[in-house]
Amino acid sequence: MTDEPPADETVDEPDPEETEAIIQEIERKRSLTGWATVAVAAIGIAFSVFQMWLAAKGFVLSLTLPALGEIEFVALQLLQINAIHVTFGLVLTFLLYPSSTGNGPISRRCIALGAAVDARLGPDHPASRAVHTVGDALRWFFVDPDLDRVTPFDLTLIPVAVLSAAYFVTDFREIQRMRALGLEAGRPIHEVFTVLDPIAGLLGPLTETSYAMVLGVIGVLLVLEATRRAISLYLMLIVAAFVVYARFGVLIPQNTAYVGVLSIPELSWPSIIQNLWYNTENGVFGIPVTVSVQFIYIFILFGAFLEMSGAGKWFIDLAYAATGTRRGGPAKASILASGFMGTISGSSIANTVTTGAFTIPLMKKSGYRPEFAGGVEASASSGGQILPPVMGAAAFLIVQYTATPFADVIVAATIPAVVFFFGVWVMVHFEASRLDIGGLDSSDLVDIRSHLTAGWFYLVPIGLLLYYLIVERLSVARSAWFTLIAIGALITLVAAYGDETRGRLGALVVGLFAGTLGAQYVAGTGILGALLGSGPGGQSLQAAFAATIGQLGGISIVAGVLTLATHPYVDAPLLEFDDAVDRAAETNAELVGRPRLADNGLHRLGVFLGKSMEGGARTAVPVVVAVAAAGIIPGVISVSGLGPNLVALIESVAGGSLVLLLLVTAVSSILLGMGMPTTVTYIILVSLLAPALTAFGVPELAAHLFILYFGVIADITPPVAVAAYAASGVAKSDAFQTGIEAFSLSLNKAIVPFAFVLTPGLVLLRREPNAADLEIGEKYHVLGTADLADLVYIVPEVLIPVVCLFLGVVALAATVIGYVYTPVSRLERAAFAFSSLLLMAPGLGVRGVLDVLGLVGIGSGGGSEVSLVLELTLRGIGLALFVALILGNRGQGASGFFRSGSESEAGPETA
Repeated sequence: MTDEPPADETVDEPDPEETEAIIQEIERKRSLTGWATVAVAAIGIAFSVFQMWLAAKGFVLSLTLPALGEIEFVALQLLQINAIHVTFGLVLTFLLYPSSTGNGPISRRCIALGAAVDARLGPDHPASRAVHTVGDALRWFFVDPDLDRVTPFDLTLIPVAVLSAAYFVTDFREIQRMRALGLEAGRPIHEVFTVLDPIAGLLGPLTETSYAMVLGVIGVLLVLEATRRAISLYLMLIVAAFVVYARFGVLIPQNTAYVGVLSIPELSWPSIIQNLWYNTENGVFGIPVTVSVQFIYIFILFGAFLEMSGAGKWFIDLAYAATGTRRGGPAKASILASGFMGTISGSSIANTVTTGAFTIPLMKKSGYRPEFAGGVEASASSGGQILPPVMGAAAFLIVQYTATPFADVIVAATIPAVVFFFGVWVMVHFEASRLDIGGLDSSDLVDIRSHLTAGWFYLVPIGLLLYYLIVERLSVARSAWFTLIAIGALITLVAAYGDETRGRLGALVVGLFAGTLGAQYVAGTGILGALLGSGPGGQSLQAAFAATIGQLGGISIVAGVLTLATHPYVDAPLLEFDDAVDRAAETNAELVGRPRLADNGLHRLGVFLGKSMEGGARTAVPVVVAVAAAGIIPGVISVSGLGPNLVALIESVAGGSLVLLLLVTAVSSILLGMGMPTTVTYIILVSLLAPALTAFGVPELAAHLFILYFGVIADITPPVAVAAYAASGVAKSDAFQTGIEAFSLSLNKAIVPFAFVLTPGLVLLRREPNAADLEIGEKYHVLGTADLADLVYIVPEVLIPVVCLFLGVVALAATVIGYVYTPVSRLERAAFAFSSLLLMAPGLGVRGVLDVLGLVGIGSGGGSEVSLVLELTLRGIGLALFVALILGNRGQGASGFFRSGSESEAGPETA
């Protein structure tokens, strides 16, 4: 790090178009217009409606109507639903992501070929013209250089993708039969497409090939192509390599050292395709896609509704109001705002750019270097994926893979996540102290009390979500569905609330509530059902009241819509939709030639609903494609029987050293995760490495969290560091140096996972007394009330490690920043680093030393656990060293870290 920041007195805030351009450059999405925009919006809304219907009704798609009762449209099986889910993702991928922009190696070679022919024969030669004609045709068919048009190739792939999903819906009985008898038992192609009979002889053996086999091959290829477009060529090649390995892994000699364990039984192509395409346990439609269907999408939709309602800007303003006037306040506010938005968005890139558009310019203006400002934003935004309660998307995969209740997952993940954000906060404070960066003027910030009063409704969905998950312990899907209803009800009420409508709105809510209560009491149904006489009969007042409370969301929505219908141009002072909603409302008004429609409250509410559902679908597309592709890898491992052999190979490579295995896992997570979604990294490495970690005695939940943490770190690890690259685009800084800063600020995120693997109390896990006799997932349990009352256990194994963990990240911050109260010398930095290791993970150091000694023939290595007494002794040594260093540094100056709030909020300062 440099010692002095460059002068930067201007705030160069990117406009929405520039922000969108940065995201588009990184994610390679098209910017469509015209019919393509309408198509994407329609398909995206349909995707969201389908998922919301599943969340509300389950796998039976039905509709309850007064007097008619429940009308069932179709009852789908899990495989059918997963296929429809993936097909939506494929169709949107082919619309949103180009197959080629003309800058790839194949395009360059084609251009070079045309130039060579021109140079040799001349541009007017018939051969040259023929080459250029063919090139132009290929370019028209495949290439989208400006990211603004859907090519004919895309339009060819879309119906093929839809055809594969239609087969699951219309011919599911045949699929069930083939799952028992094999794909060869399916109908041959010529029986499905009788029009091919006249040319059957030309097609040869293809006409007798199973139709299901052909669709399966095409489906897998479409998933690979979508992966190349939406994720990366790197992941596509990895997944394709596993498919090839499933067929040809039998050729690996079994007696070859090390790699011999990778030899597998011979598998035919029909068997491989059946397991990869027609299976819900593994393969494309396996556990990852099931998790996406049941959990991930609905929470992405939850985040999209919050974002479009204006919650993002409100939370940013709240963060600045809470911390903006403190020393280094803009950066601290960035940590709070980015952490919150990151946990509901699940996308480090999008969160970095959208939140950073507000936070990074203010950090630069206050005196932070552009690279440091970008690093803070990228670090906090990526950290959102480990912050409960939503934790991006990977938390739901942990729930499914470990069979752990979601409430237990978020409880276990809380302390490490808080420690991470606390560590970044401390580093930011030390940097502000080093550069003498103050806070913002209070006149530039909103009043926190009035801000909370005006936007309290944004906090309600988060509180309800936690209530449903932790208190009521509802399923994740039901909790998310009820929370979505709550968001819709709150936004509708707030959109209809104004000085001239509040009386009418209140009267409608009270009237509808009383009417519903009466209808439930008399007829056991809603108002309309009672009027039509379709209710099952009366019920007790208590039961009627409980049923009415359950319909309060619907009552609020109806009351708000009726109010807006009768007073559409209400001035709603509490609600400020996201800019995307306002722009869409204005666009719609211009298209129909009614400019005033842009201010119509009912129209804006409808646009909000549509934009939320479309935005959720757009955000979900790369996640859906990623989990579909990544599911192929555990599918191959399962069908080939590779799992046990792979565990044995990893254990032999680790040589009995848990520390080495953890290092291999960490490095693998970072390397594999570069430029890829965290969910993909998690799925692949959980299949490959998690069994080996649990075989070493690591708690299953801790092993999964360990892999997740390092998958997240990949987003800010150079040289790829996609989140840091996004932040550098906003900060106008050097991308590589921004990545260095982001990684340095997130260094405690790399040490904390080692700490909680070796000390499970940090993730609130306790080993069962009879763990040796239990299954892997049952050896540990999340702490309960009885555990908290057991002071003999809780103090040495939970409280002391947690306190030391927080102190350890302070020592680490001093090491990285080189400043506490005064500058820290290199020798003191080394001492701080040593104390940090002893405080955070003393067992890591002991085991590492023993492993090194074992390698040179001294002792047996560090395979055994470190005793509790030794661990506490080392933490005590680390604490004594830390206190001595802090006191010694404090005697030389004071940075204000332990000052009172009034002292540190004296006023804004600049470097």
